[in-house]
Amino acid sequence: MRYEGKVYRPPSESDAYILQATIGCSWNRCTYCDMYRDKVYRERELADVLEDLRTAVAIAGQRLDKLFVADGDALGMATESWLAILDAARAGLPKLRRVSCYATASNLLKKSPEELATLRERGLTRLYIGPESGDDATLKRIAKGASHAEHVEAARRAHAAGMELSMIVLLGIAGTARAQEHAAATADLITEMDPEYFAALTTTVVPGTPLYRLQSTGRYVLPGVDGMLAELRTIVDRARPSDAVFRTNHASNYLPLAGRLPQDRERIVETIDGALAGQVLLRPEWARGL
Repeated sequence: MRYEGKVYRPPSESDAYILQATIGCSWNRCTYCDMYRDKVYRERELADVLEDLRTAVAIAGQRLDKLFVADGDALGMATESWLAILDAARAGLPKLRRVSCYATASNLLKKSPEELATLRERGLTRLYIGPESGDDATLKRIAKGASHAEHVEAARRAHAAGMELSMIVLLGIAGTARAQEHAAATADLITEMDPEYFAALTTTVVPGTPLYRLQSTGRYVLPGVDGMLAELRTIVDRARPSDAVFRTNHASNYLPLAGRLPQDRERIVETIDGALAGQVLLRPEWARGL
């Protein structure tokens, strides 16, 4: 298999075959992200992608059951290319049960309802989408490229096509200036997008990013640990998804949590309260990752 540059995937795709069909991120302007800043976005030649997939089939086709299509927002790839990849994956991987990719609200909205339905019918079952915040002022400041309302509409279209959504939010991304507004609006966005899965990650200010430059000039202040735990408490306590698997198992987080909402809300909030009171141990700084 051939990969260009660093390749990323969600924690839940740790055992998936990663097929790099696009290079980089078509948006690549989010102020906090450095994942694809060293790449110029393009779609790989379809023949090369299919050749990589055939190689994976020859090596491990009888045991692969998950396929993650990279890079950053591969949903934006031409639908015709998607269909060729999905058909080849279904033909070559007899145990295949899930195909997934990262997506942005803008790329979701560019696909017609018919295209999304066809992609789902041919095997694209899960989209990972990271609004990071539900607060429009914060979304604009971090250059997310889509509003609260646009994320809600994107989620509606994905669900109408029968796709699962895994939603990612960022603790601390609004800084200290709009922490409360960010937490409340993010909880409301979770309710409105109603994902099957949602995860909270913790903002890490990465050198070289626009967010780092804002921090260096005092225009962005990262909340302390207690501030980010308070955001997390508001999000969990206020969000009302129908039935969502909730995780904070990403290496960036200080407090690993797991459960379902709404069933486990009370237990999770009690654990966060315990952490805020110093009664629950947090992940030490040296053990955290990006």
